[in-house]
Amino acid sequence: MIAHDPLAAKHARYVLTPWAAQGGLDLPVIVRGEGVYLYDDAGNRYLDLTSGLIAVNLGHGHPAVLAAMHAQIDRLCFSPPAWFNDARAELGEALSRIAPWGDEGARAFFTTGGAGANEDAVKFAREITGRPKVLAGYRSFHGSGAGSATLTGENRRWFNEPANVMGHVVHFWAPYPYRSPFFTADPAEETQRALQHVTDVIAAENPAMVAAILIEPVVGSNGVIVYPAGYLAGLRALCDRHGILLILDEVMTGFGRTGSTFASETFGVVPDLMTFAKGVTSAYVPLGGVLVRERYATAFDAKPLPGGHTYSGHPLAMAAGVAAIRAYQEGGFFTRGRAIEQWLRAGLEAVREKYEIVGEVRGVGAFFAMEFVASRETREPLVAWQGASLGVMPALFAGLRKRGAYGFGRYNVMHVAPPLTISDAELDEGIAIIDAAVGDLAAAHAASR
Repeated sequence: MIAHDPLAAKHARYVLTPWAAQGGLDLPVIVRGEGVYLYDDAGNRYLDLTSGLIAVNLGHGHPAVLAAMHAQIDRLCFSPPAWFNDARAELGEALSRIAPWGDEGARAFFTTGGAGANEDAVKFAREITGRPKVLAGYRSFHGSGAGSATLTGENRRWFNEPANVMGHVVHFWAPYPYRSPFFTADPAEETQRALQHVTDVIAAENPAMVAAILIEPVVGSNGVIVYPAGYLAGLRALCDRHGILLILDEVMTGFGRTGSTFASETFGVVPDLMTFAKGVTSAYVPLGGVLVRERYATAFDAKPLPGGHTYSGHPLAMAAGVAAIRAYQEGGFFTRGRAIEQWLRAGLEAVREKYEIVGEVRGVGAFFAMEFVASRETREPLVAWQGASLGVMPALFAGLRKRGAYGFGRYNVMHVAPPLTISDAELDEGIAIIDAAVGDLAAAHAASR
């Protein structure tokens, strides 16, 4: 494609593509989006199976959000973040009303994405508690910035080492029922052992020195791992016992992705701070932020807030966020993931039954993953996690692309997280494409042995 498409050649020449070796990239040039589809410069259509990067929850080009953005462009495109702004006030109130703290409410601090939100949440937690240490999971991604990469547990953290920019970050193992780090096949025992592990880590680090536990309520880009029952509630109890703040990273799980407004509601766990991004504007404008429960936000009434950004609360992003929340509410999209979950689970399980190469299908709401294995009996990953080679996995994504779909994954896992606006017919189309592409992967694996 690069040799024949001038736009693709220009992109390859002048743009660095994230997390990829730059030589030999052969990818479509996306120029338009509509509903659940993306279109390239040659007119080819691709069903967006992962909402971009688990972000375009309302699909591409939602008219109400676009109209709000156009109206804001005509009125005001920048306002100093240290001054008040009408659109900021509206979005702050809208977020407080849908946050998990009821009438107590919350206050919002705005960033331009999830990584900055996680960094600021940690700063706030340290300032609120007067404690330095933060615990985060190993199988996690909280951003790739200098600070957020320190919070991240998986191998994208390595590029920022040996420096520990955030300082005093301690990682721990969280449950992963399919590949238990606690040597059990029983979910209840997995929860018990995982909580004992965190208890031991807190004790070793001195509870009086731990400010916060930061965790994704569902592991996101590292495999869509849904924790067994009782784990998140157990973390909440540990935090309460030791005066530790619980920070939920809802960058991927927020805004209807798990079948509720936030995953905290899905799993019945109330955090102290919550980070968000992606779905807050359906990714139409970069926006992230921290929601701070009101009882903790008052800590900054008499002392300065330790954070600020040029684009904090950018008016265009604020307008998009207000319109997106209204669209979620009016369209019933905060809970639509519950119906999508039934379709996805049934469709993907049917693919699993057909191909031995699929080890597990797992997920919640409109947030699923397929994990691929060389052997179901041993659960040997088709591609080693954090390994140097992707093996035959590119055959899967090439198979999706040639049949008119976009998807992404990491190592031996593919994510399936369509826009919440997807219809049952469009989802059937997606499952059929996944079925055929997994067939390509199985054939490539068989040929490689």
